[in-house]
Amino acid sequence: MGTEFYESEHNALREVVRDFVAREVAPHLSSWDERRSIDRAVWTAAGKVGLLGLRTPEQYGGGGTSDYRFRCVVAEELARVGAASLASGLAINEDIVSSYLMALGTAEQKERWLPGMASGEIVTSIAMSEPGMGSDLRAIATTARREGDSWVLNGAKTFITNGFACDVVLVAARTGERDGRPTFSLILLPTDTPGFARGHKLKKLGLHAQDTAELFFDDARVPLGNLVGEEGRGFHHLTDRLPLERLSIGWRGLAAAEAAIEWTLAYTKQRKAFGKRVIDFQNTRFRLAELVTETEVTRGYLEAQVHRYNDGKLDATTAAKVKWWATELQNRVVDACLQLHGGYGYMEEYPISRAFADGRVQTIVGGTTEIMKEIIGRSLAN
Repeated sequence: MGTEFYESEHNALREVVRDFVAREVAPHLSSWDERRSIDRAVWTAAGKVGLLGLRTPEQYGGGGTSDYRFRCVVAEELARVGAASLASGLAINEDIVSSYLMALGTAEQKERWLPGMASGEIVTSIAMSEPGMGSDLRAIATTARREGDSWVLNGAKTFITNGFACDVVLVAARTGERDGRPTFSLILLPTDTPGFARGHKLKKLGLHAQDTAELFFDDARVPLGNLVGEEGRGFHHLTDRLPLERLSIGWRGLAAAEAAIEWTLAYTKQRKAFGKRVIDFQNTRFRLAELVTETEVTRGYLEAQVHRYNDGKLDATTAAKVKWWATELQNRVVDACLQLHGGYGYMEEYPISRAFADGRVQTIVGGTTEIMKEIIGRSLAN
């Protein structure tokens, strides 16, 4: 990992995170996977040691730093033990919903939700994806209509991370029409709202501990004051915040690739075949040389983009480059590392096996690789 990228305060946080992960996360990974859910206690435990709300203002109980490098440290330490499900769930709170609230929320919304998010007592989700929608945000069919002093929501969402654990959902819904095209808004919906229901806990290829749900809204009524940002500008709010979401996904991809290489180096140094260590075969050394070089080059690029984000200069096109490259790299590296583990790489007791399944969604979630390339391609055509 880049020594010049981090400073003393980041390294101090790393010690806290590493201790927390060893105590509160690593011992529970298998049981979480088996139960297909993460204990809520780990959220409050993370809050107590200051690992949540790092970028939330201090007045709301957060760390008060805008430096995204602190979030990078957390992602790396979770990746070291293969805790991709928890990392993904935390990212919804930390990199997505809190960002919307801090940038667009009212004073009342911030007071109500941010302190609990920073303490781990409130888990959030964001509901964009819908059955049959794919990556096309403009195809959102869930509606929210004004009725008196309320928004009344109807529709369905799917593939919602934290869908079962969440206490509040940030819902993207149609609220009108402009020039013959639907307009969207973002609305906060507490999960104890009458008319809200959770469907099946979805079974997935990987990320088994991460609860992913279907959500349903049947005349679910919330106050007009639960609107986040401007009415009818939800699509713009979503696209404005996507660069951070994609940087977050890309960084988790890099961290997962680095962890896979670390595990594989350790394995190939102690595993023997035909009377010598696996790493002593030229093919092993060549393959590892390729993986290490690609990953180090990627780290250099992503570190530069984190600095750009900190400076308020990360644009949508660059974030698309980060997301597609780092997640595709993650899948290539993990696949190659599993191969170097041989038959044991296919066994769930080895973290590389779980990483292989957990990482596959990375090139899909947050916009597919193909969508990322389309965004980049359009910028070149202009």
